[in-house]
Amino acid sequence: MTLSLSTSRETGRPAPARPTPAARLQAWLPRLVLTPSAAVSLCFVYGFMLWTLALSLTNSRMLPSYEFVGFAQYARLMANDRWWVASANLVLFGGLFIAICLVLGAVLAILLDQRIRQEGALRTLYLYPMALSFIVTGVAWKWLLNPGLGLEAMVRGWGFEGFRFDWLVNPDMAVYTLVIAAVWQASGFVMALFLAGLRGIDDSIIKAAQLDGAGLARIYWRVVLPCLRPVVFSAVMILAHIAIKSFDLVVALTGGGPGYASDLPATFMYAHAFNRAQIGLGSASAMLMLGGVLAILVPYLYSELRSRKHG
Repeated sequence: MTLSLSTSRETGRPAPARPTPAARLQAWLPRLVLTPSAAVSLCFVYGFMLWTLALSLTNSRMLPSYEFVGFAQYARLMANDRWWVASANLVLFGGLFIAICLVLGAVLAILLDQRIRQEGALRTLYLYPMALSFIVTGVAWKWLLNPGLGLEAMVRGWGFEGFRFDWLVNPDMAVYTLVIAAVWQASGFVMALFLAGLRGIDDSIIKAAQLDGAGLARIYWRVVLPCLRPVVFSAVMILAHIAIKSFDLVVALTGGGPGYASDLPATFMYAHAFNRAQIGLGSASAMLMLGGVLAILVPYLYSELRSRKHG
C-alpha cells in the first residue's frame, strides 16, 4: 500500500482503485453462464465421441463390452459388401448433390442479382424448402415419385401410356431420387450464400471491366466468380457435411431400398449395425463417418486460420 501511494505521488496520478466485488462478479458472469453449456458439450458430445471410439475397438454386440479386440470391427466393416455399396452411394450422391447445388445456386443468384422485379418473393420461394425438415422432403418426394400415385400416374392419366418414371423402385436409379430431393431442398440455401457474396463485391470492379469492353457473361466468369472462392469453399463444406450425415431423407424417401441399393453410411450404421445388435460394428462405421467429416472440416479450418493470419 505504501509502495502504491509513493508511486502515485511520484507520477502525480491517483492510485488505481481495487475492483469491487460487484465488478468482479460482472467480469466473471459471462464465464459462469457459459460454464454449464461447455461442460454439457464436453460430456455429451466429445465424451460420447471418445466412448464410441472405445466401443469400436471392442467386441460389443447387444450391450457394451470392454474386451479389447483392436481393429477387428474395422476389418469386419471393410469385408462387408453392404458397407461398400453405401460408401459408393455416398460418393455418387455427394458428388452430384454438391455439383448440382453449386451450379443451380450460382445461376439463381446471378439471375436475382440483376435487380429483377419481385426479387424478395422469389428469394423467399427458393429458400422455403430449406425451412422444411428432410423427413417432410422425403415424404413429399416419395409421393411425387411413386409410380402408382405421382408423376408417372399423372402423365399416364393425360394419355401418355408409354411414359415411365420408376426410379423410386429401380435399384439402379433409386439413389438418384435422393439427389433430386436433396438438391430441391438445399439449392436455395446455396443461392442465398452466392447472392450475399455477389452483393458484397465492389461495384467499381464490375464497372472497370465494363469500361474495358467485357460482356456480362465474361465479367461473371472472369471477375465475379473468382471473387466468390470463399463462398464456394464454404458451400462445399456445408453440402459435404449434409451429404455425409444424410439419414432422415433416405429413411423417408427410399428406406435404403430397393433392398439396400440406396443405402448410405448413416442408414447402414442404423439398419445393419445398431438395429441388429452390432454395437461394435456400428461404432466403427460411425468413426469412419466422423473421419470423413473431419477430412472436410480440418482443411476448411486450416484455410480460415491461415487467411486470418496473413490477412
